Amino acid sequence: MAQLGSVPTLRALAAWTRGCTGAEKPLTQPDGESLLPYATGTVKEHARRQRTAIDGRRELLAESFVAVQRDDGHRDAIAGRAVKINAGARRTRTRGTFQLETSMIRWTALGILLLATMATSLEAQRARARDLGVRPGVFPTGRNNAITDVAGVRVGHTTVNRGDAIRTGVTAILPHEGNVFLDRVPAALHVGNGFGKLLGATQLNELGELETPILLTCTLCVWNAADALVGWMLEQPGMAEVRSINPLVAETNDGALNDIRSRPVSAADVRAAIAAASSGPVAEGSVGAGAGTIAFGWKGGIGTSSRVLPAALGGWTIGVLVQSNFGGILQVLGAPVGRELGQYAFKRETQSAAERGDGSIVMVVATDAPLSDRNLRRLAARAIMGLSRTGSFASNGSGDYVIAFSTNAKVRRPFSAQRLTTEELANEEMSGLFEGAVEATEEAIYNSLFEATTVTGNGHTAEAIPLDKVRQVLAKYRVTER
Repeated sequence: MAQLGSVPTLRALAAWTRGCTGAEKPLTQPDGESLLPYATGTVKEHARRQRTAIDGRRELLAESFVAVQRDDGHRDAIAGRAVKINAGARRTRTRGTFQLETSMIRWTALGILLLATMATSLEAQRARARDLGVRPGVFPTGRNNAITDVAGVRVGHTTVNRGDAIRTGVTAILPHEGNVFLDRVPAALHVGNGFGKLLGATQLNELGELETPILLTCTLCVWNAADALVGWMLEQPGMAEVRSINPLVAETNDGALNDIRSRPVSAADVRAAIAAASSGPVAEGSVGAGAGTIAFGWKGGIGTSSRVLPAALGGWTIGVLVQSNFGGILQVLGAPVGRELGQYAFKRETQSAAERGDGSIVMVVATDAPLSDRNLRRLAARAIMGLSRTGSFASNGSGDYVIAFSTNAKVRRPFSAQRLTTEELANEEMSGLFEGAVEATEEAIYNSLFEATTVTGNGHTAEAIPLDKVRQVLAKYRVTER
């Protein structure tokens, strides 16, 4: 799923626009001549064609902000429509329609210019943490600075925006490219504060393994998502005799921006997120399960980051993805951003606001280090330290969950195996991984905030954190000089 109003899509559209404008020579009026003698047909027919052209441009622009798209190919379809409309105009180029086509092209240029301008504006406003000089910790990131830097891990989003009230979605994390039920990975759960509805937790804790992809969604969508995930799993090869599946579905409550009572996530949305899962860069901000979330009083969303340990510490990769929807007193590398910008928990008690820090966050930690579920539980606990660095205090109404898993083939657990022979890291080798998890979690949360765009839904608006002001606070406290 892709949302054409998002920054990545507008960037792509701007690039496509630049390609189009460079490929075709614009039409011009012949020197010293009036186009009027070339016009044919009645004035009424001319007006009708003009209205058709205008409606086509309006429709094209409207689709740039479509409420719901079901797959990434939709933006290509819209771009294709623009090319098709213009190609149709070229095919009808005659002396009698020359003036009409010139007008149509002008409308096209105006529409494309508007979209390109918006893309430039949004690009200037949103950024990842490192673009602002925020680099938590000492370890380097992976190639994409994302959870997908852990080999085999894939992420897919379905963003569900319908009408004025639905702002939600699904994010799917797949541990490897095979069937996770038949080739299971060790996993563990750590609960910082248990105000949540994470489905599948008891078996995960008991057996210490994942047997399905991980889904993130909205609170009242958990059961719809789980049912859809089970249905998808049962259809996979080798599953004909399976009679028990433990779907792992985590959530945060996006009920301010989203009509959560309508439970809008469908089986098609879940399947689309799984189908869209890929390695490489991960879309962040107001996408997927982060479409309707709020963090620290600003728009939250999906964020991700990674760390690669030096060879002396094993060279392992740790990746983190978060769904941020929590509160607190935002700080960025120690700079009191929330306080400086006048938005933080308990301000009402000291001044005038109503924020009390409630909300939730789900953190997913992946690594290629060969870890048992016991040491994965220890690794998951360290993510809470990264969360606390951003200003969270795990309020009473916050569901703070960490799911950690290892993709290493040496610790896989084939479903058909009667005995397992594994090779795992010793306890003494864990400290570097602990630090990496703390750093990546902290940065993933910053990315979820800084990449999120302003969203209005269900009668409410969550403003994107103003990055120009964030930069000022960071400069004031000399964060970028550290």
